[in-house]
Amino acid sequence: MGERWHVQVDRSVCIGSGMCVHHAPDAFRLDTARQSHPREEDHDAAGQVLAAAEGCPVEAITLTLAGSGEAVFPPEA
Repeated sequence: MGERWHVQVDRSVCIGSGMCVHHAPDAFRLDTARQSHPREEDHDAAGQVLAAAEGCPVEAITLTLAGSGEAVFPPEA
């Protein structure tokens, strides 16, 4: 089994741009209020999921290693 990431979206920050869905439609969805939600809390590590987090215009998406909580994105300083 490969690495898994815990995916969180801060909906108080999310502006509903849809960039996450554009980059990783298997990992994110927008609700009727255009707020982003991860399709699953833990997702296989994938370039598309990282691209979604990096491409979020308001940095509402955080990725951590499932289990340990170590930061994946944004990286710790």
